[in-house]
Formats: sequence, C-alpha cells, structure tokens
Amino acid sequence: MKKSIVFVIILMTLVLSACAEGEAIKPTSPELVQIRLPMGFVPNIQFAPFYVAVEKGYYREVGLEVTFDYKRETDGLALVGAGEIPFSVVSGEQVPLARAKDLPVVYVMAWYEDYPVAVIANKGQGITDPEDLEGRRVGLPGLYGANYVGLRALLSYAGLKESDLKLDSIGFNQVEVLVSDQAEAVVGYLANEPVQLRSRGYDIDVIAVADYMQLISNGLITNQQTLDENPDLVRDMVQATLKGIQFTVENPEKAYEITLGYVEGLEEADRDVQMEVLQASIDLYQIEPYGKSEDQSWENMVEILSNMDLLEEAVSVEAMYTNEFIKE
Repeated sequence: MKKSIVFVIILMTLVLSACAEGEAIKPTSPELVQIRLPMGFVPNIQFAPFYVAVEKGYYREVGLEVTFDYKRETDGLALVGAGEIPFSVVSGEQVPLARAKDLPVVYVMAWYEDYPVAVIANKGQGITDPEDLEGRRVGLPGLYGANYVGLRALLSYAGLKESDLKLDSIGFNQVEVLVSDQAEAVVGYLANEPVQLRSRGYDIDVIAVADYMQLISNGLITNQQTLDENPDLVRDMVQATLKGIQFTVENPEKAYEITLGYVEGLEEADRDVQMEVLQASIDLYQIEPYGKSEDQSWENMVEILSNMDLLEEAVSVEAMYTNEFIKE
C-alpha cells in the first residue's frame, strides 16, 4: 500500500514538473473546423489582417483552420448565399444586391469604415471635385462592382448623370491609362492606384468617395442559416479576424513580414511602396470599435443602388447586417 502511495506521489511530481516547464504534456486539441474563405481578389498586401490571424494562431485558438480562395467576389457571395460555405469577404454593395435576389446573406463584420474608391486625375486637369467630372472622359474597370458604385455615388452628390460624361471600360489598367492620357481621370482604390502613381513621381488629384458620402464598405458576410444554427462559429470567426485587424493596425511592419509568406513576388517588390499600400489600407479600417457598421452607411448604399436601378425589389436594411458579434 505504501509503495503504491509513493508511486502516485512520484508520478504526480513528474507531471507537475513537466507542466511547469512547458513540456509535452498538452491537452488534446479538438478537430479544427475547416473554413475556405473567398477573398474576391488575388493575394495582396491589403489582406494582411487575414494572413496575420492565421500566422498568429487567432483562428486556431477558436478551433478554426482558415484557407484562402481567391475566386471572384460574386462567386464567393453566391456560395455563401446558397449555404455551400459559411463566410466570404465582399464589398459592401454586394449585400443589398444579393438580398434583392433573395440570397440570405448577412454582413457580420465591417473591415473598412471608408468606402475605398476614388476618382484620380493628373494635377492640372482641373478635376478636384465631383462637379468637375461633367463632360470628362473617365476610365474605370467596367459598369459593375465597387468602382462603378463609387463613381455613381460621386455623380449623385454632384447632381450628374452618366450621360453627362464619357465612360470607358478599361479593365484594371487605371495607372497605364492615366499616364498615357487615354482618359482625363480614372476610378480606382485609394490604397492602390494613388500610391502607385505617386511612387512613379506623378502629381495627382484624388476625389475620395468617403469625403462626400459614407457607404458601407468591405467586410465579412455569412448566411442566415449559419447565424441561426451556429452563432458561436460566427462569433469565433469575427473575433479572430478582428484580432488580426488590430494586430495589423498596431504592428504594420510585423504584419508586412507575415504577408511575405502569402503573396508571391512581394519580397521582390518595392517595400516602401507596398508599405504605403498597407498603411493606406489601414487608414480605411473600421476601428472605433473594430468591426461595427453604421445604419446610415447602409441606408446611403441602398439609396445609391436604387437610384442606379440595380435593386430588383425593395430590401430591408435591418436584415442585411448585424453588430451582434462586435464588442463595443
């Protein structure tokens, strides 16, 4: 009997010593939930917060293993709406467009506060305000997506119609089109084309949509079924992603280093320019509090889309989003 007691004491001592020294005695991790997350664009420094959330273990801490899928934004939206996958990253205008087509997607986390689109013109063109676009030749990727919605928002502010200017579909070649004078102005992302142009020495004027109108912008969506049946999954995904955003805001240099492992060619790119892209992106984030979206931004977006005749039927703003998983 005494030998048994002594053996137990020795065994307990060994276990406690191992735990104290951080040895291999660890609880068995539950099976991770696999999340395939569509990003809507190619691998890019602008996705640093998501790469950070993986590398810092924020997703794994809540039992998630996240991989990235760079399919088109509308493809990710359709998959979430159909219940095929639980989450996607989308631009804000996609949510009311989907709801109008009876896709039950719900916006659960704001990544950007400011709509990231702007009109860019070379200095000296006299294009410094939305009203200056009248009669001008403007290039944009096409009559779709965030660039088009942002332009229409500026036109609405100025009391202009599409027919009041000349629009050219130029694909994603805004920088080349502007520097070769194929257009008097182009529509692009604040964290991209202006940074590239200035890095090449061009003096430009920038008309940012967010300076004239607050619209709901990039964020994370889920679907109503996931919200109803697995709200803990949504909470975990949102909170882990927000930790990635906060780390990026507070540690942009470290976030950049992490991103090197995710973006092919980034290591050979101009670091100063890419850091400017990252900082310009950070300036757009929703951080007070992290992740919250505002009623007025949704109402403004619905109004703009309705004026563009892009909403096939009336939509409920309240059904489009929730701040339930955001910490004030």
